[in-house]
Amino acid sequence: MNNSLANSFASQSDFAARRARLAAQLGPKGVAIVPTAPEQMRNRDADFLYRHDSYFFYLSGFTEPQAWLVITGDGQTTLFCQARDPEREIWDGYRLGPQAAPAALGVDAAYSVAELDARMPGLLDGRDAVWFPFATHKGLETRVDHWLGALRSRVRYGALCPEQQRDLCGPLDEMRLVKDAQEQATMRRAAQISAGAHIRAMQLSARMLRDGQAVREYHLDAELLHEFRRQGSQCAAYGSIVAAGANACVLHYRADAAPVRDGELVLIDAGCELDGYASDITRTFPANGKFTGPQRALYELVLASQQAAVAATRAGARFTDPHEATVRVLSQGLLDLGLLTKNKVGTVQDVIEQRAYFQFYMHRTGHWLGMDVHDCGAYTEPSEIGQVSERKDPLSGDIIRDRPSRILRSGMVLTIEPGLYVRPAEGVPEQFHNIGIRIEDDAIVTDTGCELISRGVPVDADEIEALMRG
Repeated sequence: MNNSLANSFASQSDFAARRARLAAQLGPKGVAIVPTAPEQMRNRDADFLYRHDSYFFYLSGFTEPQAWLVITGDGQTTLFCQARDPEREIWDGYRLGPQAAPAALGVDAAYSVAELDARMPGLLDGRDAVWFPFATHKGLETRVDHWLGALRSRVRYGALCPEQQRDLCGPLDEMRLVKDAQEQATMRRAAQISAGAHIRAMQLSARMLRDGQAVREYHLDAELLHEFRRQGSQCAAYGSIVAAGANACVLHYRADAAPVRDGELVLIDAGCELDGYASDITRTFPANGKFTGPQRALYELVLASQQAAVAATRAGARFTDPHEATVRVLSQGLLDLGLLTKNKVGTVQDVIEQRAYFQFYMHRTGHWLGMDVHDCGAYTEPSEIGQVSERKDPLSGDIIRDRPSRILRSGMVLTIEPGLYVRPAEGVPEQFHNIGIRIEDDAIVTDTGCELISRGVPVDADEIEALMRG
């Protein structure tokens, strides 16, 4: 298999079936335009590592830049891609080319991308609606306007111009939200690779400290990246968070050069991308392999809240149910440990209603996961979108408009990631200062619950300590 095609378990028929499903939603005279991502310059004469557009890849399995798909409502697919160029291929690598594309990708026709502007008005002629992803590709709307303008100039000769422009993100987001068996298999493997990388980072931290070596965050980051690539992942799914000590209280901290100190915790949020699909795992562990009393108390509270969220994740439940389960457990635990006091915040129900927990837990418990780390898909239930209620946020005073949360279906994939982040503040017990903990797993929703595909790395505190002694 050449490097222009996804090294994926998906077959040509899988991608063709997705295109057929989409075509059926366009209307018989609709047409969809899907570009891939542009190449991005990093600095002089050097590009960032190229990554295809997720919508484009989902429909084609094609990973080369400078490519476009055109799909009509009657199921015809046209690909525009780079032409073969032996001189450029010496520098930039093999190109599939238009002649080989139909057989390799299962498309009906393929042309050089240099012909795109000339051929697009003809592909739009006679169509009643043109679909493309809104607000995702800079300048795409202008390109579409240019093609429509060229078509309108020929109406006196019988050309028919589409009268509607529609957002392609809607139907594609719904398709991508439920993962098929092939996608789930790829994501399981990605999670397995990432779990192995977390294990290696944990063990390296304890081993280096035992040997009296100076440990830095970048040492652990390097171990993650090494294992990702060693196991066949193409790249990290996002910039790894490797946060030692107080840095763990910064939610989007990036791995840097801070020392990893004996007696402190390390929070690692990292996952690989495999064949276009992301994994996303967070583990928090003692740098030296042994939790202190306050560290373990907070850790076990976060773990209990995650267990409650896992129990609430199943087909038929709402997307918000795991978050609400997490908040209930964390709120009670914050009172029990003295981080919140009843004489100031009241009962556990008061803590929840007034969002008093927000000082220590300020993010949601999960997000969709798939081709993108924060994957596409609505978080409100489409069948109930007209139901709206209003409430006043107790912290900001803003009026928030709520719609019913998404009903989970078997095959949806989401993260479950509660946390606690304790910064020094008046009234906060000193033994908890600068402790940040997050535990995150990837879950495939099933009819009876959920499958945690990232548990190849342990979460139990005793198991983590045993692992790090090894």
